[in-house]
Amino acid sequence: MTTPRTPEPSFTGDTASPLLEVVDLHVEFHTKAGVAQAINGLNVTLNAGETLAILGESGSGKSVTAQTIMGILDMPPGHIAGGEIRYRGEDLLTMKPEKRRKLRGVSISMIFQDALSALNPVLPVGWQIAEMFRVHQGMNRKLARQKSIAMMQRVGIPAAEERVGDFPHQFSGGMRQRIMIAMAIALDPDVLIADEPTTALDVTVQAQVMRLLKELQVENNMGLILITHDLGVVADVADKIAVMYAGQVMEVSDVYEIYAQPAHPYTEGLLNSVPRIDGQDERLNAISGLPPSLTDMPSGCPFHPRCPYATDLCSAERPGLLPVVAEHTSACHYREEIYNGTRQPREEAQA
Repeated sequence: MTTPRTPEPSFTGDTASPLLEVVDLHVEFHTKAGVAQAINGLNVTLNAGETLAILGESGSGKSVTAQTIMGILDMPPGHIAGGEIRYRGEDLLTMKPEKRRKLRGVSISMIFQDALSALNPVLPVGWQIAEMFRVHQGMNRKLARQKSIAMMQRVGIPAAEERVGDFPHQFSGGMRQRIMIAMAIALDPDVLIADEPTTALDVTVQAQVMRLLKELQVENNMGLILITHDLGVVADVADKIAVMYAGQVMEVSDVYEIYAQPAHPYTEGLLNSVPRIDGQDERLNAISGLPPSLTDMPSGCPFHPRCPYATDLCSAERPGLLPVVAEHTSACHYREEIYNGTRQPREEAQA
């Protein structure tokens, strides 16, 4: 008979500090084409019970941010060039590898973007969930299986006792995503990172998954980082939004404030490209141009080649992430004018 070992103690750290802080993070990829600056001075903060949504186009650095926080970034080619990632006041980047490994999945967990790729296709889903309990808490197989059934029930999978032995391909996309959530929350983490958790799901299932994540967060007072490119997904669940572009945060604000009065041209462009439901039959306004090459970043503000408000100052000097009003920051030289709606586009942009 296997004797369960004592569960690994949860990391407590400094409870007076924010739950998670990313401070001036720089991540590079060394490629044949040159050094790609994937993350370029990222700063975000997450508190217990808070939902932080990180928004941006593909290639803005959202998933690299998640992988770096989790400690699963491939190095090489990735390289952390500077900054800190503090969990309860302690820097994860200087922490001993063994100590950080014990935090992964226990205190900080992640839901990956593609459930079908993330799940092992040759192992039953119950076995994969149960592995969390066997590895981290030393449970025997019988008890771990019972816990995995309980987790499947917790995330709303019907007939969990009958389906615990099924394989990933036997579940729908929405059910596979629920299994990924069950694995991620099995050990009641303090921080949950959800990387595009509703990708390729229909809108009804998207709403179910997001509602489930919100319920689980409230239940455990968990800090949730929601990574997405879909502004509609986060409108009802996020407390705070950080908008990323070219590896850096362009704007941070309360979710209602940022939707009502954006203070950065990039955020404004993203909002203008979303269909409205108030009956206005208007053509959607796409952001002109393309994101910059990460191996050849423009000088000054990285968004200035696509910005309708840009001036010579924007191409010469990179703006800092500075306050507009309380709890609302923007990395734009003309943030106050954008916020107040008084900034006029360039003549060539209007043409």
